[in-house]
Amino acid sequence: MGDISRKAFENLLIWKNNPKRKVLLIRGARQVGKTYLARKLGREFKNFIEINLVEQANLKSVFETGNLDPNKILESISAYFAQSIEDGQTLLFIDEIQACPEAITALRFFYEKRPNLHVLATGSLLEFALEEISSFGVGRVEYLYLYPLSFNEFLISQGEDSLIEEIKKAKPLAEVLHLKALSLLKLFLQLGGLPEVHVLYASSRDLLLCSRLMSTLLANYEDDFSKYKKRLSVEALAETLRSTSLQTGKKFIYSHAYRDAKVKTVSKALSLLVKAGLVHQVFHSSANGIPLGAELDTGKFKVIPLDIGIFNRLSGLQISDLAMLNALDLINKGALVEMFVGLEIINSGDNSCKESLYYWHREAKSSNAELDYILQVGQKIVPIEVKASSKGSMQSMHAFIKEKKIKLGIRTSTENFSEYDKIKVVPLYAISEIRRIIDSES
Repeated sequence: MGDISRKAFENLLIWKNNPKRKVLLIRGARQVGKTYLARKLGREFKNFIEINLVEQANLKSVFETGNLDPNKILESISAYFAQSIEDGQTLLFIDEIQACPEAITALRFFYEKRPNLHVLATGSLLEFALEEISSFGVGRVEYLYLYPLSFNEFLISQGEDSLIEEIKKAKPLAEVLHLKALSLLKLFLQLGGLPEVHVLYASSRDLLLCSRLMSTLLANYEDDFSKYKKRLSVEALAETLRSTSLQTGKKFIYSHAYRDAKVKTVSKALSLLVKAGLVHQVFHSSANGIPLGAELDTGKFKVIPLDIGIFNRLSGLQISDLAMLNALDLINKGALVEMFVGLEIINSGDNSCKESLYYWHREAKSSNAELDYILQVGQKIVPIEVKASSKGSMQSMHAFIKEKKIKLGIRTSTENFSEYDKIKVVPLYAISEIRRIIDSES
């Protein structure tokens, strides 16, 4: 994989230099770049040892002896690789750690007995392995959640650092820059955020090749469903995943997932997809106070797939058709835009914990209202209304602000930066800046 700038790498460097660090576990779906980031960090160390417990299954025996003393484990690893392991000088990277539950359990002992050694682990379908381990060691391991590329990371890969600086000012951009940002957003909405797609695009500039790769990556995700077969049928998982794209932007209805869908089966399938990181849920919250999660309705939620490119494939949207649309026409596709905003909110949050998404909906005969997202920033609750175009009223926003006595609302669309009384307009390409914009408000 070519070099891609990721915000998460800055977090890894902070972890590396923190004398009070714990063992680090990178969590996230397949194909989001976990292994790439670990290897990149390895270049910052004198010694780097990588263990893949799927490809090098024989090394599982190092952890399966019944003795999880890290010093004994490290002696075996050092001898196997004929490489010294020095505290502060070596990064021990354990990949595909979910393949060996004993190795996951051993992480807590590294923190207790070799706290000065840098130990980093990653794994796919890790959530399933973690829930089956009773004594993992809370407080001894820290996490970094990794997602597909954000739009900002895409801009960096395109060499658009100057445009990023202009966007960060959160002031109206010159029209030529505004249109350029929208044009680049159009390209991002075609490619999605999976790192491998961006590496291919950087080397080929061929959208058709990228489209084929996205289809392959989706097939890889679906191939993984065979690993869940003890839990649920492959067909139920595949159909439920496809349904998440068709129901994006709407309240998810189990019976609409596929023909003859049974609520219990779809509910279980969706739960597995969420654990695998392939789907995010957006829960309804009454938003009467913080934390927003205190008033969520677990039976009322929307869903979005993990990546825009995967969403396009699941929805049957061909990249060639998308390429024919001008920037505004593409960006004005409602579900696509709402999904993009949700993913940007997740990606711009604190990657040390799993970000939760919320929305608000009031169902009443005379005053039906809905806001796409509600965000908590410090002690503030901020409503976010996503507009697929620069047109449309803001009745739901005004209703929420009045009912909840909120001081600030965010409208995001293809408009340039602007303000309407208590409502700030933030262009879609600047969604990653909304927390900073909100913080700057008194």
